[in-house]
This record gives sequence, C-alpha cells and structure tokens, in this order.
Amino acid sequence: MSYITFQPHDYFNTKLYTGNAGTNAITGVGFQPDWLWVKARNRNDNHRVIDVLRGTNAFKMNESNAQNDVSGDGFTSLDSDGFTLNGSGGGGEFNANSGTFAAWNWKAGGAGSTNNDGSTASTVSASPTSGFAVVTHTGTGGATTIGHGLNATPRVIFTKLVSGSNNTFVQQPILGGSWTSNNYISITTDNGAASASSSTIINAVTTSTISFAGSDDWVNGSGGTYIHYVFAEKNGFSKFGQYKGSGNGNGPTIYAGFKPAWFLVKKTSASGEYWGMYDNKRNPVNDVDDAIMANRTDQESDIGDGVDFLSTGIKVRDSGGELNASNATYFYMMFAEEPTVASNGDPATAR
Repeated sequence: MSYITFQPHDYFNTKLYTGNAGTNAITGVGFQPDWLWVKARNRNDNHRVIDVLRGTNAFKMNESNAQNDVSGDGFTSLDSDGFTLNGSGGGGEFNANSGTFAAWNWKAGGAGSTNNDGSTASTVSASPTSGFAVVTHTGTGGATTIGHGLNATPRVIFTKLVSGSNNTFVQQPILGGSWTSNNYISITTDNGAASASSSTIINAVTTSTISFAGSDDWVNGSGGTYIHYVFAEKNGFSKFGQYKGSGNGNGPTIYAGFKPAWFLVKKTSASGEYWGMYDNKRNPVNDVDDAIMANRTDQESDIGDGVDFLSTGIKVRDSGGELNASNATYFYMMFAEEPTVASNGDPATAR
C-alpha cells in the first residue's frame, strides 16, 4: 500500500478548455502551474511547453526548434489557479476559436532560485514533496555538475536546448539499468531507445546533482541555455518503469499503488511507434483509448481498446504496437489521481 501526506491533485492536474481567440483566463487547475504542456485536441497543431523559469518563452515538444516568445501569440501568464491566454498574433496553438484543448499541469516550487549544489550554478524550482523540479543552466562545454533541489535521486529527466535547435531528450536508468549506460529516447521522434557516449548526455545523478561528462550540445554545449524537467519517483504519486507487451487483449498489468490520472507510454525496443498520452479527464471511464501523440501534431484519436485505469495502476488492453506488441519493451510514466489507500485508510475505487 502506498501512503502520501498530500493530495495528488495539488501537484498534478489535467485541465480541459475551449479556445476563444481572445482573452481567456483558464482557472480550476488548483495551483499555479510551474510546468504547463498544452495540445489542441481537435486541431493538427504543435505541443506547446511553458514553465515558471522561462516566462513567456515556449518550445514545441514535437519539434527541434528553439524556444520563442509567445506573449503575442496566445499566451499571457501563469496564474495562481491556472493560466491566461490571448488571441493576439493568431494564438492558434494555445487558444484557437472553438478549439478544444488539453493542458497538463505540474507544480514544482514556484519562482526559481539559484542552486549552487553543483560545480556550475543552476536555477531551480523544486518540490521535494512531489519529486518534481524545473531546472535551467547555461552549458559549460565540459565536464560539470548542476543542482536539482529534490533531495532524492532522479529517475527520469527531460532535457531541451531552448536557445538553439535540438530534440527533447528523455533519459532514465530504466532504459539500461543505470545512468552510466547512457540510454535515451527522443520525445520529438518515433525512434526507439538509443545509446550515446558518456560525453554526450547525462552520465550520473545523485540526490543533489546531475552530472555531464562532456560538451555535446544535446545537454551541455558551451553557452547554450538548457531546460531540464527532473522527476524522482514518489510512492503513491508517481511511477516510472518498463513493461513487456503480450500481443493480445489480455495485456500486462502495471502496479503503481495508485489510481492513475496521467499515463505516457513509448515503445523503446524498436522505432515507428508514437508517444501515447492518456489522462482521466479526456477519458472519464474505461476503456481509456483517446490518445494524444506527444511527438506529433495529430488530433486526439481513438486507438482501439487502449488501457484501463485501475485503483492500483494500469491494465493494457490494446494489442497494437503503440501499447502492446508481442515481447516489445515499453517505457512509461504515471501520475496519480489518488493513492490506492489514502493516509486515512480510505481505499481508492476503480473506474
């Protein structure tokens, strides 16, 4: 059983809204988002990513382009209970008139501060409670470490060069047994997991720092500006791992210790499959089959049997390659709607 001392919806929440091509205050998130990820559901548009450290600069999760200022193109501010949008400059990717949108919101530590735990200073907004941090640093072009502020060992790190053109890289020991295995996935592509030299990407983490061995512009090129979304696993709130596909409708069951609110999955053993995103707001009942593809502009689509959100985790139902090809390996991330058993002893209910 997994117990936590906080409500999951205070640190992660999905918000659905409709665009109006004008001033549009989106409320009901429940907190100020420190990481905001927006995607149109009924339009072929880019995924837009905003965070508390970069102000009104956004990048596209599905493209390699550098960030750009979107204050004149749909986004105004992160607010105490959500965010405000505008219609100037078109603003279609955030606020197209009659567009339906999904916004995924994470809370970190609010306004960032300088962290000197590493040999190179970083700016950090961190929540040790929920195990999530937003971190930015300027690349040194050589071996260095930066602080992340979580007081726990990260399990997953998203990294993007926002001052130049490069893919968003996802690294975790899940893919190779340890950080030194140097395995990574690009969330910008359909590619499976790949391996890089230790001088190219993150080569070690501790409870306080992230280590870079070299100068590659993927993560630490000289003078580049980098954003990192850093996750430590928290029992009852987050779960990251791998599973093997069965190739049939009775797919694997993934125990998490909570009822999921959000599920991200990617086939890593081969290329050609998209990153699938599922949540409890677009899919209020089982089966959860309305997918948004994290690395593509496609509209939301019904993929078939999808997955079931259980009181204890995920049951995979679909037999397709996106979720459950026979003997294929899949990476996943999950965040909780509520723990299987709350601190007061109340059990979660199945959907």
